[in-house]
Amino acid sequence: MPVEQVTAEIGDVSISFETGRLAKQANGAVVVRSGDTMILVTAVGSREARPGATFFPLTVDVEERMYAAGKIPGGFIKREARPSERATVTARMTDRPIRPLWPEGYRNETQVVSTILSTDQVNAHDTLSINGASAALMISELPFRGPIGAVRIGLIGDDFVVNPTLTEIEEGDLDLIVAGSKDALSMVEAGANEIDEATVLQALEIAHEEIIKLCDAQIELQKKAGKEKWVVEGETIDEALLEKVAGALGDDLSAATREKGKIERRDRIADLRARAQEEILGDDAEESAPLNRAFDALTKQTIRRRIAIDKERPDGRGATEIRPIECDVSVTPRTHGSGLFTRGETQVMTLLALGTTREAQRIDGLGIETSKRYIHHYNVPPFSVGETGFMRGPKRRDIGHGALAERALLPMIPDEMEFPYTLRLVSETLESNGSSSMASVCGSTLALLDAGVAIKRSVGGVAMGLIKEGDEYVVLTDIQGDEDHLGDMDFKVAGTTEGITALQMDIKITGVTFEIMGDALAQARDARLFILDAMSKTISEPRAEMSPYAPRVRALKIDPERIGALIGKGGETIRGLEADYSVEITVEEDGQVSVYGADGPKADEAVEVIRSLTKDVEVGDTYKGARVVKTTTFGAFVELTKGTDGLLHISNLATARVDKVEDVVSRGDTVDVKVVEIDKDRGRIGLRLVGEDGEEIASGDGGADDGDDAPKRRRRRRRLTTAE
Repeated sequence: MPVEQVTAEIGDVSISFETGRLAKQANGAVVVRSGDTMILVTAVGSREARPGATFFPLTVDVEERMYAAGKIPGGFIKREARPSERATVTARMTDRPIRPLWPEGYRNETQVVSTILSTDQVNAHDTLSINGASAALMISELPFRGPIGAVRIGLIGDDFVVNPTLTEIEEGDLDLIVAGSKDALSMVEAGANEIDEATVLQALEIAHEEIIKLCDAQIELQKKAGKEKWVVEGETIDEALLEKVAGALGDDLSAATREKGKIERRDRIADLRARAQEEILGDDAEESAPLNRAFDALTKQTIRRRIAIDKERPDGRGATEIRPIECDVSVTPRTHGSGLFTRGETQVMTLLALGTTREAQRIDGLGIETSKRYIHHYNVPPFSVGETGFMRGPKRRDIGHGALAERALLPMIPDEMEFPYTLRLVSETLESNGSSSMASVCGSTLALLDAGVAIKRSVGGVAMGLIKEGDEYVVLTDIQGDEDHLGDMDFKVAGTTEGITALQMDIKITGVTFEIMGDALAQARDARLFILDAMSKTISEPRAEMSPYAPRVRALKIDPERIGALIGKGGETIRGLEADYSVEITVEEDGQVSVYGADGPKADEAVEVIRSLTKDVEVGDTYKGARVVKTTTFGAFVELTKGTDGLLHISNLATARVDKVEDVVSRGDTVDVKVVEIDKDRGRIGLRLVGEDGEEIASGDGGADDGDDAPKRRRRRRRLTTAE
């Protein structure tokens, strides 16, 4: 098999697709490369449909190999374990745009695997995974109806950047990943720093221009190396059976789909399905699958036509109407913050725990991020939809929704110097009927405010939908489950009163224009402002006082050259401070110091000691518990900070005359002293003893004269006495 390669110039970056060298037993295998970031993407499918499958069994896996960045995995095993959250999110982003592009009713087992072989930590691998998946499927025998392309758009200052580097992504105000075909967009994933809707639309248009180039490159590769596609007979709807179901149950099904409650609507439709089996099929169980397809098709047609043409939603709302909202805070007594957000039949409670910076999550991955102090997790247990099921850790959906909520709130989280805590938020989905991920954004905002976290602004979120029948369409605000499942678009938008902070869009059809997306964004903004106003009536700003159960963390910045003074010999100083003040102290290489303690006043005292240990010595400074490191005939040398001593002259030891320094202090003693003089020319610091109240004990008249000149003056006095 000859090696074939094509290249696309995307922005200032070349992206190459190569096949014929690696993994030749897969149905399709492509190596995608940008810079020194290189991914092998393979596609394999079964020739036969999975027996009894009622959905398309597509699996997408992203395998992050640590060797790709020249790293060895951490821990004892030294082998990659379960996928990282980043890998899971990338797998979801790869899956979403390719999943709709298959023949209707295709049920063959299909697997796409993206293996990261090399990363330069400059060019991101997530968009390469999407492009590689499409290319591998295009050249394979599998009946994929692509191609699709994917690009990233950044915003640096006022300039859009196509496929920005990882560093530029960190520095910019927009991180937008867009996937689509030559004709339309199909997926959007974005984080933003309060970007307005017009800017987002402009970025989407730029992205589509580049996507067309990537699709052309894949078509060229297919012409060079593509295999003949399998001919697949997809599942069809038996029109005669459809007419029977409509004739027997049409009116009842129309009434059942108008039931406003989710559970009640589900149960009534299930009863009608059972009735159809009995009345139309009788004992002929072999025909149940065709009947179910006909029944589902009629249900879908009934709901979609009513929404798009009659402008009537299942629960009776108007297109722009939001379900009733209820908000509450301080729901749980011991968590550091909690928020409960209910919108219709969707309810999410977010619980917040605060910890030290030592508890930040370590990132052992292929990106440039090594840790994060803001962590957002999302759970959706089966009881939230009235079902039973296994609970064995987070599913991909849980990880993806948590990442979306985290992205939405991250721009509003105060920086570490302002709020030196690690924050972990967990959104527990208690009821789910549409957009629990956006409800988790709202619940998390309530929890952050309840905990006293000084977020820049409140963040709200809403999910938009679309139903398009022919030329008729309607954009829906605050979609519920059936509108998502049966609709043509799921468009989640989160943000503040000032702009968008996160986007996630999936489109199932090709006829969604930029005009429709503009309408959806404008409608989402109105909904977001309405939701934020409802939230503000419960809590509008951070609490002035944190929970009494929350830890107290104080932060300060010291000169990095003074870190040694804080650490002390063998860590003696810092360990002593932690023991004396019942705190934990962390020190970063840049001089950032965090002091963590359950007792706020003690933490404040520790901060003041650290400041005194690490600041430049100035006249008037007081040092408590300073250690005497040497005594002489004329005074004692006292260690103020590591490497800095001051002279406590004998005359400043007491109010009365002192004949011998050791009568007052000895080496190893600790004393409280005040700086009374700094002689920079001679490199000397003069000290004076102070009492517990901070007042000076001696005034300079209680002992012999100063320093090295004192013996000479004593000898001169003795000579004068003899001559007389």
